[in-house]
Amino acid sequence: MKEFQAYQDIWVYLETKDGELRNVGLELLNPGRRLADATGEKLVGVLIGDGVAALANTVIAHGADRVIVVDDPAYGWYETERYTSALEELVARHKPSALLIGATNNGRDMGPRLSCRLRTGLTADCTELGLDEETGHVAWTRPAFGGNLMATILCPDTRPQIGTVRPGVFKKRPADPSRKGQILAETLTPAAPMSRLLEVLKKDMREVVDLENAEVIVSGGFGLRAPENFSYIRDLAAVLGGQVGSSRAAVDAGWIPQAHQVGQTGKTVAPKIYIACGISGAIQHLAGMSGSDTIIAINKDPEAPIFDVADYGIVGDLFEVIPALIQELQEYRKRQ
Repeated sequence: MKEFQAYQDIWVYLETKDGELRNVGLELLNPGRRLADATGEKLVGVLIGDGVAALANTVIAHGADRVIVVDDPAYGWYETERYTSALEELVARHKPSALLIGATNNGRDMGPRLSCRLRTGLTADCTELGLDEETGHVAWTRPAFGGNLMATILCPDTRPQIGTVRPGVFKKRPADPSRKGQILAETLTPAAPMSRLLEVLKKDMREVVDLENAEVIVSGGFGLRAPENFSYIRDLAAVLGGQVGSSRAAVDAGWIPQAHQVGQTGKTVAPKIYIACGISGAIQHLAGMSGSDTIIAINKDPEAPIFDVADYGIVGDLFEVIPALIQELQEYRKRQ
């Protein structure tokens, strides 16, 4: 380990969008804090963007000891070459021991490119982080072989250790505004971009599937019997102001797009309320939603594994239970 003595501190890349922190970066400060405490290192947040300096204190409040800030109009929107080069230069200057990146579209784009430039390993789409007691290396755990088993991967020969982590896997640490930390402003020469932003197309937010940030998710499984029966799920989600999820079986059957899939090979979610309708509870699905605050299961099979993790279970025909539940919710709102 002597060759790694120059590498210190656990880094978390804080992704931003429209001048705001994305949840995944704040979530990663939680395992990052645990790793830093276990290794005796500092937890460092990294902010790159335009107008992001004001976010540094929020990062400290959520657990960081230090925040490295690159605030420059040149980084006003994510561009592969520019952001990768910026992070590459920061790593070369400070030599972190490990770097945690959210497994978002941008993180999945930048992480592999960065690891190749640094000639180090990267473990993608992690669902758990720990420390290997024997070696002191970060233990990155991710689904393998189609989600049928979990693999724990170490990076023993190179630094920094890099991994992308799925959004929604970890809970954000409660913010502590009294926490103090160091803010380090860095100046970089922006790399020449490989692409140009010509136009931003605004998408109808009603069509966006945002399971990672949803507070309520209503998911349907193979028990719906037919794709048109997802209307039951959509109606209940609409009443609750939630998002529509699904099991892998429903996606594989072509009943609903893959963007709605919850599980090891889909999205990992942690809403306040998760309602599983007609989902038996295969281990792959449970791994993607077991972090939910409250789990409600509706299934006609009283032996379904989903009831083992549910906080509340309704044994019954979902085609009868869901309409009754919607009616009760609507009447409750009228009484308020």
